Formats: sequence, structure tokens, C-alpha cells
Amino acid sequence: MPAVRNVLVVGGGAAGAAAAIRLAEGGVAVDLVDLKPDVAALGSGITLQGNALRVLRELGVWERVRAQGAAFDTLGLRAPDPAGTLLAELTDLRTGGPDLPATLGMYRPALARILIERATEAGVRVRFGTGPTSLVQDGETVAVTFGDGSLFRYDLVIGADGIRSWTRAAIGITLEPQPVGMGIWRAFTSRPASVTRTDLYYGGPCHIAGYCPTGPDTLYAYLVEDVQDRSGLSPEQALATMRDLSGAYHGPWDDIREVLTDPRRVNYTAFESHVLDGPWHRGRVVLIGDAAHSCPPTLAQGAAQAFEDASVLTELLLRDGKATGGKATGGKAAGGKAAGGEVTDELWLEFTARRLPRAREVVEASLQLTRWLLARERGDVPGLMARIAHLVADPA
Repeated sequence: MPAVRNVLVVGGGAAGAAAAIRLAEGGVAVDLVDLKPDVAALGSGITLQGNALRVLRELGVWERVRAQGAAFDTLGLRAPDPAGTLLAELTDLRTGGPDLPATLGMYRPALARILIERATEAGVRVRFGTGPTSLVQDGETVAVTFGDGSLFRYDLVIGADGIRSWTRAAIGITLEPQPVGMGIWRAFTSRPASVTRTDLYYGGPCHIAGYCPTGPDTLYAYLVEDVQDRSGLSPEQALATMRDLSGAYHGPWDDIREVLTDPRRVNYTAFESHVLDGPWHRGRVVLIGDAAHSCPPTLAQGAAQAFEDASVLTELLLRDGKATGGKATGGKAAGGKAAGGEVTDELWLEFTARRLPRAREVVEASLQLTRWLLARERGDVPGLMARIAHLVADPA
């Protein structure tokens, strides 16, 4: 039987939804909670590398994702000159395997909706607008109190609640993400015919100007600058600022600028980064995804690493076979005992060995690229990208 019989997943993003799906399919009773009223309501675009697509196929959602996204196999490097000159066209490694595209872009809320729908189909009990207020471990179970005052016991709690993780703080880990000195403008808009893949422009008034198709007729565009306090800008001022910064970039950017008109579709975020450098668990509570590690999106590996965390963790929890005795229905009320298996030290050692070094290397490479850009130093960007691509091409 699996190492656990019932699990609470805190956070309904990529890592949490993926873990919930895999566990539920393995016969584990899973509750998934998220404080947001709807995880599919916010966001612009997301770039998914092949190693992320490999996990999405494991989850049984690849066909749905492919139907709603835009796949491509090359990366363009362009100059910040009046013509937007194409300097190089790089063929990306298919890190998910030869039968998956190298990269797929899609609308982030669409991906979130697909994952939550799949989780519900698998039997996960999903609750939005609520979350835990306390965790108490007794060695074999975790007693969780929720905002409505209810109390349930679980064999395991998975903290997948993002970069500001409540779970991380609740188990006594004081690590916090640190700023890296960059901020990113993002906009979601219609897709001109000239945009067929991601192109990156290095230099000019921004460190990076880029775009990614997210479907047959949509894209998200982004500009990375030295971080600034942009919080005082109105939506209309934010749009005007992004349009003004993009004026230095040409080629397809000229077409994008023509459709960059909706202030509601523009947002600004500062880059931050952290890695929990040691075991990601405390007793029967474990962190995955951005709760355990985060990196600037310079290598587009954030979601992929979150998916890999979920894939490896659930593989280890389920590898001894499937649950028996019928389908479970969720956490046990306080006073009852969850029918758990063994969560051993060996399981945690293997999880740490398989995930920590890989996630740390991806984070460090992402930070190396930001350091080169901030110093206006000409580093070996293609070489760094190729090294990480070969690393993640091997299944986690």
C-alpha cells in the first residue's frame, strides 16, 4: 500500500494540483485547499519547457494542454536595432522526449483550469476560499485546523502554497525569498501573424524584451528592467510605460505594440529567488514548488521544476502499490485516526537527493543569467541554456 492513505494539499497551483492528481489516481484520499476564490482567475502567459510537458502527459492532461496552447521548437535571438534583426535561430532540445515539442506557451489561467478539472475528475476534494490556520503533528498524523473552525487529521500535508508559503512559516522555516534586482512587465494580448515562437532581445533600455505565443491568436509579451517601485502607477500609466519601453524593439515587437492596448492585461512583478537548502520536510509536512524554491523566469523553468517536485514526491509515496479497501473520502475528523502507511526516513532522503541538487542548479543558472544582465556582462547565454536543457532532459 502507499506510504499514506489521506493527504492535505495546501495550494492549487501547478505543484499542488499535480501532486493531488497523482495521489488521487493512486487511491489516496486527497483534500486540496486554496485561499484564492479561483486559481484560474489571474495570470497572463506561461512558458512550459519539454520537461514540464512530460509531467503533464503523466497527469493525463497533455492533449487538453496541447489543444489550448502553442507549441514550437526553436528560439530566436534578435538585436535591439531598428530592424529587430534576427541574430540566431536556435533549435531547442526536446527535453520531454522526441515525441513532445521543445516548448509550449499557453494562457496561465487556462492551464490552472485544466489541472483543477483533472483533479476533480480524479476524486480530489477541492475547496477554494479556505486554508489551514494551524498544523499540529503527533508523529503519525497532522491535525489541521481550518479557517471555518473544522479540524481534520491527515497522514501527510503537502505545502504547495507558493513563494509566500503559509505552510513554510507554520513548520518553523524562516527562509524568505530575496530580491534579485530585476522587475518584469507582462502583458497578455492578441497574437500578430509575425509571432510564431519566443524571440529574445538582449540590450536596449531593458535587459530582455521577449514574447511567447499562447494559442492560435494570443500571446504574452514581457520586458525585464532594473527593478523599480511601479506600485503608484494607474493601469493606464502602466500600459503607457510598457508601450514606451517597448518602443526600442522592432521586428515583431512593432506588430505587438499595435495590439498592446488593454491596461487590464498589464502587470508588473519584481524577481525574487530562494532555495531551501536541506530537507524540504518537517515531520509529516513537506514543501514543494515555489514554497521550497523559486527563481527568476530567465530560463522558464519555474513551473517545470514545480511539476517535477510533484512527480517525484508522488512516485515515492505510491511506489509500494495502490491503496486497498475502497476509495477513501478525505481527512479524518479530530479524534479519529488516519489509516496511514509508513513515511520513512529513507523516503525523505531519496526525495531530497533527487530534487534538491537539480532544483538548486536550475535556480543558480537562472540567477547567473540575471547577474550577467545586471552587470551588462556578455556571458555565454546559449551555453548556459544548453547545459540546463541537457540536465532537465533526464527525467527527475
